[in-house]
Amino acid sequence: MIVDVAALRFLLGERHPKVALVLGSGLGLVVDELEDARRIPYAEIEGFPESTVSGHGGAVVLGRLGGVEVLILSGRVHYYEAGKADAMRPVLEAIQGLGIERLVLTNAAGSLREDMPPGSVMLIEDHINFSGAHPLIGEPSDARFVGMTEAYDGAMRAALLGAAERLGEPLHRGVYMWFSGPSFETPAEIRMARGFGADAVGMSTVPEVILARFLGLRVAAASVITNYGAGMTGAELSHQETKDMAPKGGARLARLLAAALPEMDR
Repeated sequence: MIVDVAALRFLLGERHPKVALVLGSGLGLVVDELEDARRIPYAEIEGFPESTVSGHGGAVVLGRLGGVEVLILSGRVHYYEAGKADAMRPVLEAIQGLGIERLVLTNAAGSLREDMPPGSVMLIEDHINFSGAHPLIGEPSDARFVGMTEAYDGAMRAALLGAAERLGEPLHRGVYMWFSGPSFETPAEIRMARGFGADAVGMSTVPEVILARFLGLRVAAASVITNYGAGMTGAELSHQETKDMAPKGGARLARLLAAALPEMDR
């Protein structure tokens, strides 16, 4: 499926966003912080895949955050929905086609660190692709050999860290490990992930980072911590917990983004 970029440009009208944001589960409240917001349901955009996961809004939302014109993807498609690691490729190609150069990805994640409780925000500095899947399998060009040494843009990360310091907001830093889902990890898998050097686990983001770097987009990413990993507290995990806890960290993330975006836009 291919998104008609010309048709999408027509839907955007006179808006010319410079930064795109992808919102994870339960993080739709970031949209509430937008000024002069305009919503376009995914169903109105030919070629846009629609998420089947509750807690994902399913719309493009245009507006200003921190005075910067942004395009927000309220909801994403996950690998576990249909076994397609490149499910978000048409969307990211459309973003690139609009002339957007910076992408900020967000997700809800499980913490592997006792000092990073639910409600925290973690800046992703690197990732581990544990799923075994890859969004560029089948890509015929040599561009598929994407370098990932600097997958997460240093200047964009610095903007988020600077915003956290100015606001006095705690912002953890760490490594995100991608599990395919949709089941949650086992306690044994969490122990393994901690041993591998991961700080948080989740079911998204990594394929989008790979695709974005393939397309030449600059990337930053952050996790809102919604729970501790399996076996760390003795409690069972659930998607409802993710949806319930995400807004608490999401409000903090919205403040950080509003303060950081002007620096990213330079």
